[in-house]
This record gives sequence, structure tokens and C-alpha cells, in this order.
Amino acid sequence: TDLGSLHPLTVVLEEICDIFYGLGFSRDEGPEVELDYYNFTALNFPDEHPARDIQDTFYVSDKVCLRTQTSPVQVRTMERVKPPLAYVFPGRVYRNESSDASHSCEFFQVEGLCVDHDVSLADLREIVALFVRAFFGEARRTRFRPHYFPFTEPSVEVDMVCVKCGGRGCGVCGQTGWLEIMGAGMVHPRVFAAVGYPPDAYTGYAFGMGIDRIAMLRYEIDDIRLLYENDLRFLD
Repeated sequence: TDLGSLHPLTVVLEEICDIFYGLGFSRDEGPEVELDYYNFTALNFPDEHPARDIQDTFYVSDKVCLRTQTSPVQVRTMERVKPPLAYVFPGRVYRNESSDASHSCEFFQVEGLCVDHDVSLADLREIVALFVRAFFGEARRTRFRPHYFPFTEPSVEVDMVCVKCGGRGCGVCGQTGWLEIMGAGMVHPRVFAAVGYPPDAYTGYAFGMGIDRIAMLRYEIDDIRLLYENDLRFLD
């Protein structure tokens, strides 16, 4: 009889978490059916933000939705735990969008959060670089690009040298030599205010990545749907 094995997403999720355990992070999880307050309001999403629209979010009721990110767990953890703290938050999330080779209406994320006195963007750069080297190899360089997220300021997108071409340019990276792997930034003072942290006393960074995308890069998979079709030939 053939023995079962771990799903590629589980393998990648646990390996990512193990790396951060080694860097001093703990782990926390939260509900997939979430209050609008935790999914949007406490994360500084304005009432008119397009992410709140019904075409982007699965709503159970006016005030309850399927979480669109694992960031609500950050808020719930900060309400319960006082700084200093460092956590990772893995879990399944949901977006109301059509499935294709690179998109799915459900997928997995892992986010990280670190809060203490005098945490800086330089600390974020270092932790991201350490993770990328540990997971993808010592030769993988990273870069930050300015971006916008409601819950961080400043916000950045993190790119990594392409795993396929090593930075020379190919079809995988769109000839740029770089692959986007996560979003990150310094926690917005309004998020701290929502959980009762004095914004003038603490700083922190947060980051988040799609585990599906990381798994696709690791195993050179070109269609995200393969991860959810339960085809034993593929999983084997």
C-alpha cells in the first residue's frame, strides 16, 4: 500500500514557519470567517476602499466576511499580547476573483509581525534578506520598491533575483531579472491605536507572502490550479 505524503503547500508553509521560529518568532492563527472590523476597519481600510466591495470580498453578512488576508490575526494577537512580540500567521484566505493559471479564489498566506521599541525599516530589510537566503539559497539578492498598503507606512514590495535565470531576464520574470515575493512595511500608527498600543512608544514591521506563489517558484509549477485539483499523479 502506498503511504500518503504532505501536500506541497503544507511542506512550504511549515518550512517557512520553521525558518522564522529559528529567528525568534512564535506562531498564531485565527478564524477564516472574520468580522469586517478585523479584516478592514482595524487595519486602516477606509469605508470606501475598493477591497471592501462585494466583487472583491465574500460577505456572509454586512459585518461578516471570509478573510481576504491573514492580517486580522495580527490585530487579534496585538489585542491579547503586549510588546515586545514577534509572530508569524499562516492560513487560508479568500478573494472573490476568477480562477486562472496565476489566481485562485482561495489560497494560503503567511504574514509576520514584530513590535518593540525602536524597530526600524533596516530591521525589516535584514529579516527579509535572512529568510530569502535561508529558503531560496545564499545567492538570492532582494530589493525593496515603494508601494502602498493601508496598514503600513512606509510600505514596500519585496523582489528577489529570479530563481529561473539568476537575474539575466527570462519569461518567468518578464525579462526583468526580478520576482515579486512579498509585501511589507512599517505598521501604521492607526493600527497601533486600534489595538491600544501607544504609537509614540512602539514601532513595528509587518510582511506577508502568498505560500502558493512561493511553492510555485520552489517546484517550478506554472499553474496554481494544480495545487487544488487533488490529482494524485501531480501530487506524487
